[in-house]
Amino acid sequence: MKKIFLMAAVACMALVGCKQNSEPAQAQEPQDEGATVYMTTEVSPEALINIYEALGVKAEGRVAVKISTGEAGGNNYLHPELIGDFVKHVGGKLVECNTAYGGSRQETAKHMKTIEEHGFNTIGGVDIMDADGEMQIPVRDTTYIKYDIVGKNLANYDFMINLAHFKGHAMGGFGGVLKNASIGVASTAGKCYIHSNGEDTNPATTWSNLKEENQDKFLECMATAAAAVHDYMKGKVLYIAVMNNISIDCDCDGNPHAPELKDMGILASTDPVALDQACYDLVYNHKDSEGDNAASLRQRIDKQHGIHTVEHAEAIGLGTRKYHIVSIQK
Repeated sequence: MKKIFLMAAVACMALVGCKQNSEPAQAQEPQDEGATVYMTTEVSPEALINIYEALGVKAEGRVAVKISTGEAGGNNYLHPELIGDFVKHVGGKLVECNTAYGGSRQETAKHMKTIEEHGFNTIGGVDIMDADGEMQIPVRDTTYIKYDIVGKNLANYDFMINLAHFKGHAMGGFGGVLKNASIGVASTAGKCYIHSNGEDTNPATTWSNLKEENQDKFLECMATAAAAVHDYMKGKVLYIAVMNNISIDCDCDGNPHAPELKDMGILASTDPVALDQACYDLVYNHKDSEGDNAASLRQRIDKQHGIHTVEHAEAIGLGTRKYHIVSIQK
């Protein structure tokens, strides 16, 4: 098992050690290697298919591929040229939900226009899952939200591939697979419900009532909603994070800050907690240089206490923050 650890690729990105917050074990003691996270430093259509195959789990039945379609004006989202072959390979359908903040994707008609402008119609289009309604699904942790409100078309799928673009986020600190499952699968009202810690479902009032002291509550609600989607799909979910075009701003920003960090690769796991933790660690252990600097992204994540989403997801049993990386590099 040891021989398949990622050494060269991890070293070049200064990821010191494969396991979160662990010291080298004594030779006579068993070592908890945590979840497996596969990685390639290549970002290409072929690499995306290869890392899916490395997971060793076949997506079957009606397959939803959850992406962010990206706000009009932005350009950092996962482009059809990158993901098109993969979507075809898994026999999937791209899925998304409307936003809650206005812009080009809150209303279905505008969202469909943005989808077409961004080229997703060339790879089969996108099912906006809350275009015709929403539904409530159970949550593990009812401290704040009592249920999760998702697009009703989620019920039409047997399997989900959570295909996230890892980047910064103005409210969550960063966006990875946990955010893609929680905010991303929530309907417009569901997004408001999560952001307001279970107090509001109205886009007209949600944002004016946000309080800084409730930030950790919001992050815990995101973790709770991500677990709800995982449970609703009965665990039939694969998680992939593409670390390219890594801005401090989310793809929901129509005028995002230019990326300061070079592309880092593609990571995948059956454990969303381990995957987000691994992406986070790559950013925090990155050796900055001119033209390849993670300082601004780290600052944004710290400001919003972004790691707390991962912490709470582990606390409610969605996964583990302990992991080891396996390279699929040829």
